[in-house]
Amino acid sequence: MSNIIPFQEMDQMADAIAKSGLFGMKDKSSVLALMAVAQAEGLHPATAARDFHIIQGRPALKADAMLARFQNAGGKVVWKEYTDEKVTGLFTHPNGGELAVTWTIKQATDIGLVKPGSGWIKFPRAMLRSRCISEGIRSVFPGSVTGFYTPDEVEGFDPAPIKDITPAKPALEAIVEMPSDNVDTIDFTAGQYELRLPNQEEAYRAYHTYEEWVEGFVELVGKIYNNPKLDKEGKEEKYFALSEANNAMIRQLPAVEKTIYTQKTVQIRRGE
Repeated sequence: MSNIIPFQEMDQMADAIAKSGLFGMKDKSSVLALMAVAQAEGLHPATAARDFHIIQGRPALKADAMLARFQNAGGKVVWKEYTDEKVTGLFTHPNGGELAVTWTIKQATDIGLVKPGSGWIKFPRAMLRSRCISEGIRSVFPGSVTGFYTPDEVEGFDPAPIKDITPAKPALEAIVEMPSDNVDTIDFTAGQYELRLPNQEEAYRAYHTYEEWVEGFVELVGKIYNNPKLDKEGKEEKYFALSEANNAMIRQLPAVEKTIYTQKTVQIRRGE
């Protein structure tokens, strides 16, 4: 794609798709975030609704779309077995070698995937094929799927833990003022994704998911730009200091979370 679709047009497309329920996607924000990811990959934003599902608030790349990306990148798959009991695919790629991947109904049952009324009961062969596709491509040439999982895999993920991220009053004042001297940080149940304040040795908070981290960062940005004591220059200075303190974390955000982070912080800085 040679032309970039303006954000306003993507917003209108996302609104139309969400209202229509096309492809089963009804949340405008989720559709818009996926459109931004698609555009970043050089695809038309509308392909996001075609290729993705949103499962438990997480993006899931459909198995057919995953396989198409793999084949477009030079990969090949030959189906050696294809029954309701067992599916085997031979995956090959010039840069990743060759690997035979097998999934069986017994294997899926043993790990708790097969449940009454689920797709594993109604469409066992398709579900086995989907698992083979995801595992085979991720093992042979993971670059073609950029960290995404299939819908049935995402459905099996543990729900993201719900945490109270409301700061205590002393910490809230520290966030708004962003002092250069050390201040006490609040206690938290340690996660692996740390949110830091400028000039602080210890993390202000640590979250268990990228989504939680983005929410926490955006909350701090909102407090900076809603601070009546700061002029525009002062707000920008504190925003860039906060961003610099979290630069390493921002760089490692997955594509979807990075898009949401960018959109929300830009909106806050513009006063939208």
